Amino acid sequence: MKKVFFPKLAWNGIKNNRRLYIPYILTCAGMVMMTYILQYLSVSPAVMNSYGGTAIVSTMLLGSFVMVIFSVIFLFYTNSFLIRRRGREFGLYNILGMDKRGIARILIWETLTSAVISLAVGFAAGIGLSKLAQLGLNNITSTDINYEFTISTHALRNTAIMFLVIYALLFLRSLIKLNLSTAVSLLGSESFGEKPPRANPIIGIGGIILLGGAYWLAVSIEDPVSALVIFFLAVIMVIVATYMIFISGSVLVCRMLQKNKKYYYNKRHFVSVSSMVYRMKRNGAGLASICILATMVLVILSSTTCLYFGSEGSIRARCPRDVTIRVGFHNSEYVDDTTTKMRDIITSGIADANDTPSNLLDYRSIAIVGQLIGEEFNINSDSVNIYNPTSFGNLMQLVIVSVEDYNRMTDENVSLSTGEALYCAGRSDSKPSRVNVGGCSFTIVGQLDSVPMETEDSMLIIPTVYMVTPDFDYTAESLLGLVRDSGNTSTELFWNYCFDSSLPDTEQIAMTQSIREQLLLIKPYDEETDTNYHYLSACMNKASERRDFMSTFGSLLFLGILLSIVFVAAAVLIIYYKQITEGYEDKSRFDIMMKVGMTKKNIRSSINSQLLTVFYLPLVFAGLHLTFAFPFIAKIMTLFNLDNVSLLIGTTVVSFIIFALFYMLVYRLTSNAYYSIVSRND
Repeated sequence: MKKVFFPKLAWNGIKNNRRLYIPYILTCAGMVMMTYILQYLSVSPAVMNSYGGTAIVSTMLLGSFVMVIFSVIFLFYTNSFLIRRRGREFGLYNILGMDKRGIARILIWETLTSAVISLAVGFAAGIGLSKLAQLGLNNITSTDINYEFTISTHALRNTAIMFLVIYALLFLRSLIKLNLSTAVSLLGSESFGEKPPRANPIIGIGGIILLGGAYWLAVSIEDPVSALVIFFLAVIMVIVATYMIFISGSVLVCRMLQKNKKYYYNKRHFVSVSSMVYRMKRNGAGLASICILATMVLVILSSTTCLYFGSEGSIRARCPRDVTIRVGFHNSEYVDDTTTKMRDIITSGIADANDTPSNLLDYRSIAIVGQLIGEEFNINSDSVNIYNPTSFGNLMQLVIVSVEDYNRMTDENVSLSTGEALYCAGRSDSKPSRVNVGGCSFTIVGQLDSVPMETEDSMLIIPTVYMVTPDFDYTAESLLGLVRDSGNTSTELFWNYCFDSSLPDTEQIAMTQSIREQLLLIKPYDEETDTNYHYLSACMNKASERRDFMSTFGSLLFLGILLSIVFVAAAVLIIYYKQITEGYEDKSRFDIMMKVGMTKKNIRSSINSQLLTVFYLPLVFAGLHLTFAFPFIAKIMTLFNLDNVSLLIGTTVVSFIIFALFYMLVYRLTSNAYYSIVSRND
């Protein structure tokens, strides 16, 4: 009998508090399921061996890491609701003679029971849905489908270890809290006799200032690279500010409602406002958590959906031609002989594939990375510093092409004198009247809206600007000589050959691969001096890039959907626990009011008043956060060559509408749970 005494008490505790435990255990099982699925996809041979498998596996590993971190934070947060609810029961055990060691044994069995059920249900669901998840991933990423069903022992082991450690930490936390509590404090853990919190204006004002600073960063940053660097700082500022505003501001709102006698002394509002005043500090933290989770869901869904559905536009910006070949040179004297050999190899490969090329681009270019400050384009090592956020945010690539190549590609007849140049700003806002770079000085005599040679330069995170100049050979030798003298590696000479292909994707990929293999056979060095003088910088085609994009952005969309489901479930559970715990706290108040004449209709009206007062605040703030985050997101999207703002607006608005409708459904369900507790006569 003694052996089953504590397990039976633990099971009865779970059963009697099933209104709290069932959602908690199901949420834990859901996180186990999601973690197993992500772990399974990260080691699945069918995923690893698919095209773009490396990118997909990396994304899934990142997702499993995020899941574990979030599980630790969220389960610690929700477990506090359970411990607080069970405190009165444990205090009663203590008064009746059970020492804290016995209560600890109950906690052990409750933790073990929750862990076993969660892992069993989670693994069953994860194993059952893992193949469906893989097929969904295959469909989104457009990779080959494999119908073989497998169970990953590696994923099972890793997931079990992770969550057993989490449950052990939860037990230790509960044990520490138990040992620090007395029987009296445990009995009063749910009592309502706490002092009403005071509104702290310093915290509230500080939160408003911090939030205003984050919003200002969002709307003032113009450079996409700077936006990427500053984004994470702004996120932290928004999270901290949200908690500060909700904790302090919610108390202030309740105080203002109490001072409004016409509003406060109303049977619909009196009980709800007076109840909220006493718990608004804790309530504010819960509302802030819901707001942050809602914002995370909206940002993830809108951005990943936009990336996925806008991938074709990104591919076109990244690969304006079907096939792009680029060769880099360390010395200009080898260019002509090498390009002649390579051009013959390429044309021969095209002929062997029975291709009919069109829209040919055949030109030389000089690519220089540096900072344009006024008229000076600085390329010294201090300016080209990718590890300095300030420096990196101001970097750009300057591409110089000859006027002869420009005229041949555009069928124009532009004439430039020595020292003159045409300028195309590309993604940059710069429009200088003169540019000095590496001892060469150019007067800008015309601005171009676009240039035909925007090839893989659009892949770069930093913006690319273009200059069309005469005396290309002299400029190239001068700049490369500067590189050799200073050891600077930010300046390179390229030969580019790009064209559109008439072949289908599979044959286009095979032709490009064949050309690549032949180009690599050309010796890239001078045997007399044993010096490398050229390298194959790129030999790619749009079909392969499309596959890469779909595997990368598709896996991000898939991960975004999974994480959004988890975050939404977490927000729902927080809302549910908030309603349940407040329902138990308010029950005695409503019992008193019912004895003096309050009807159940009045109770429903009061509940609606309370919920409408605070329930939609997280949704409103999430919409506000998303609105100000939009410029950030739009600028970061341009780093992926996606500048379709209308698509981003559409995905953002649709995501918000869907989430708002779901949020209202949760409001209806949780308000019913609250009502059922406070209106019962037992």
